[in-house]
Amino acid sequence: MSESSITKKVISNGFKELMQKKPFEKITISDIANVCGINRQTFYYHFQDKYDLLNRIFFNEVITPFANDLTISNWSENLLKMLTVVSNNSKFYINALHTSYNSEFEKYMHQISTKIFSEVIDDVSGKKLIENNDKMFIAEFFSYGIIGSVVSWVNKGIKEPPEVIVKHIVDLVDDCKDYAVRRYMSL
Repeated sequence: MSESSITKKVISNGFKELMQKKPFEKITISDIANVCGINRQTFYYHFQDKYDLLNRIFFNEVITPFANDLTISNWSENLLKMLTVVSNNSKFYINALHTSYNSEFEKYMHQISTKIFSEVIDDVSGKKLIENNDKMFIAEFFSYGIIGSVVSWVNKGIKEPPEVIVKHIVDLVDDCKDYAVRRYMSL
């Protein structure tokens, strides 16, 4: 691991530690530098601002594990990995989702999950064609439902284990996907 990577990791961990105690909006770059034992210039060498740092943490801890080698057959396992990370760092993620970054996180997750559900619909429909507009409507519907459920779970304090949330989501998706595809293929 390079020195730059090590420094970024130290800054990320220090920031996460601070967010266990303080709301995001009240954390300053000086606070981050002090908890990490670095100067402000070192922080700015690696990150533009605290939003850039938050983006890096979300990307490395949540987005990458979910999207890495994502397939139709492993999406639920990747979702469980993602929710486990969030659950294991619950104070940080609850605080993080109460920032203005929340909308960016949701937007990115919607893009990924809409793509996945579009592929699921293609797989379920086989060779029968579904209008692209209908396919995108179904995919977006499931995407908003899942991402909305995850955000709601975080906003309610991450009280249920990740396995429970994933089971609910998988059960609903499995029960609905065949019906939705058949319905739109017959129109």
